[in-house]
Amino acid sequence: MPFLTALAPSERYVQMLGRRHKLLTDWARQLLLLSARWLPGREVIAVADSSYAAIELLAAVRHRLTVITRLRLDARLFDPPPLRPPGTKGRPRVSGARQPTLLQRLADPKTAWQRVTVTGWYGQTERRLDIVSGTALWYHPGKQVPIRWLLVRDPAGAFEPQAFLCTDQAADPLTILQLFVRRWSVEVTFAEVRRHVGVETQRQWSDLAIARTTPCLLALFSLVTLWAGTLAARGLVLPRRAAWYAKPEITFSDALAAIRRQLWIAQAFSTSPQTLRATRHGSAASIRQGGTRRCEAAVAGSQPLPAKGLGRTAAWRHRDARDWHDAARSAAPDGSRSRSARIASRAKRP
Repeated sequence: MPFLTALAPSERYVQMLGRRHKLLTDWARQLLLLSARWLPGREVIAVADSSYAAIELLAAVRHRLTVITRLRLDARLFDPPPLRPPGTKGRPRVSGARQPTLLQRLADPKTAWQRVTVTGWYGQTERRLDIVSGTALWYHPGKQVPIRWLLVRDPAGAFEPQAFLCTDQAADPLTILQLFVRRWSVEVTFAEVRRHVGVETQRQWSDLAIARTTPCLLALFSLVTLWAGTLAARGLVLPRRAAWYAKPEITFSDALAAIRRQLWIAQAFSTSPQTLRATRHGSAASIRQGGTRRCEAAVAGSQPLPAKGLGRTAAWRHRDARDWHDAARSAAPDGSRSRSARIASRAKRP
């Protein structure tokens, strides 16, 4: 669920304003460190796509949280620098021997592949894959970050080999793969907010509106999801099905429909507090009958009673009685009634 957003203007836009462009990785670093500061006692794991596979970003946040993202197959991977013997002159080494690239490991017949089963593979129940993993130092002149790399291939050849990285070198390779698959929910969230909430379809004419609307719509998505979760626990959210489409699980459209239904019920069938208290001690039928008797007594005595304190049904009938009373008072001395009194009487006659 979305809980934190940031507007990342394009480079062309900030150049028009004469400002310095802030890279997407800089925005990500700021948001990740802020999330880690908000949750000091919890382990934070960020799963991102290849746009965030940058050494600067990973090195800046790896001490506060764990990042899992894609890795280039031709990335420069090295061994850690060897221990420096005492008395060695010169600058210390920053990297050790270079390791084979992931492309070379993929083509090497001596690579020790391990067959694993991944559950929940992009909407499927399970998928059998071959994986191989190891630790390395992702090094580029002037910057470096220690990682655990993971190479994945499909024995059936349904997709191309892929590589992933994790800033936690002690992480389990299968856990890394399972966590990265969960990133698909982010893509589903973006699709749902576009389809049902209206993200990227709104029109704004000011910078403040642009900065406000999308975060508010994403927050609305989270609120609907949380509210629907409480309703689902009470059995009030059911998947809407069609004869040609069997949907076993609840989607966001079902959650949105359930929330709207609850709001409509609250507006159309809510009762006054006094009626609600009386319902706890007696039946609703006795309340309605009591209200009707009070209205009939007001008509017989030609003295209108205030509607305050009555239930919704009793208040409507009281208004009818008050109209009858006004019509009776507007009658002429000779027994005839005025035209307005006749119209009121005809409209309110049962």
